[in-house]
Amino acid sequence: MSHGDVVEKAPPGFEIWAKTSAHASAMGSAKSWAVQFHPEVAHTENGTEVLQAFAKHCGATADWKPTAMLESIQANIIKQVKPEDHVLCGLSGGVDSTVVATMLTRLLGPERVHCVFVNNGLLRHQEFEEVAGTYKKLGLNIKAVDASHKFLSELKGVIDPEKKRKIIGRVFIEVFEAEIDPAWNIQWLAQGTLYPDVIESVSVNGGSVTIKSHHNVGGLPEKMKLKLLEPVRELFKDEVRRLGAELDIPGGSALASPISGPGLAIRVIGEVNEENLALLRKADHIFVSALRKGSLWEDLAGILCAASGIDCGCDGDARTYDKVLALRAVTSTDGMTADWVDFESAFLREVSNRITNQVRGISRVVYDITSKPPSTIEWE
Repeated sequence: MSHGDVVEKAPPGFEIWAKTSAHASAMGSAKSWAVQFHPEVAHTENGTEVLQAFAKHCGATADWKPTAMLESIQANIIKQVKPEDHVLCGLSGGVDSTVVATMLTRLLGPERVHCVFVNNGLLRHQEFEEVAGTYKKLGLNIKAVDASHKFLSELKGVIDPEKKRKIIGRVFIEVFEAEIDPAWNIQWLAQGTLYPDVIESVSVNGGSVTIKSHHNVGGLPEKMKLKLLEPVRELFKDEVRRLGAELDIPGGSALASPISGPGLAIRVIGEVNEENLALLRKADHIFVSALRKGSLWEDLAGILCAASGIDCGCDGDARTYDKVLALRAVTSTDGMTADWVDFESAFLREVSNRITNQVRGISRVVYDITSKPPSTIEWE
């Protein structure tokens, strides 16, 4: 396996089976099962068949539908949120927080669900304006807040990616709490936290390690004025998409593949400042525009440009020492694993030429062809 686990000896009562799932049907006669791989993730070959065989062995039936999932989540929300409580919903621009905000608004009413969409200064080119407009079309009670100066001042001089994520998580909470009207009885902060966020940020059952702190999990401050409401915390990305379809949320381009909460802060390898952000934002805009023009945008789970290092290049007859820009695009079903997209070489050549010709400060463009695992989707 990619993380080096090895089974040297089976415990008493277990039999050793071949690594392939061709023996899944024969496993039905065994009383106990043990697997050395992750059958639940989308990119495990025949993993679904192994899970189906196990479910059949347990006598379970495949009757879990998105409608039942939505009803179950809504019932839990009603149990948690009192009739007099109001909810502050933090929006990132992504499908997860959008599903949560839409579900809460329709369940509790727009007068009780107050959505805040924050410009942290780390977003893509014109993303703040585009996504805010999309939210209004969805009928959400939204307030758009420009807190870019606060975020950038807090990140000044910070290089370590874990520190970046924790700072961003803390400042988001501070901004959300500052936007609370005293007339509202705000008791809850709602977030679009997913199960992969939790798994990578904290040890759920004591057996895993922190891969990285997601700003909305491990990056949250220890003391908060509000209680957390995370309706989709136990779901994977594909399940949230099904909820979105159940709620008739359109998959418009503004929400199709937005930037993550920490935004460009974890794509600027090194210090986050206006100069580095401007350079990365220009290059990212060229990449995103090319993807949209080629109708390649909606099918992607992650799109990023990361700038790092100093590279020796040439500009005419002069030597230059500029940044290396890494392009990355992945597909993913559940958010736990991801595959890099095999673009046509002509497409990558066109994007590379446009970036090096139009963005001063970048002399080399590379394309990341690493899947998750062993890498993560983001570079930091």
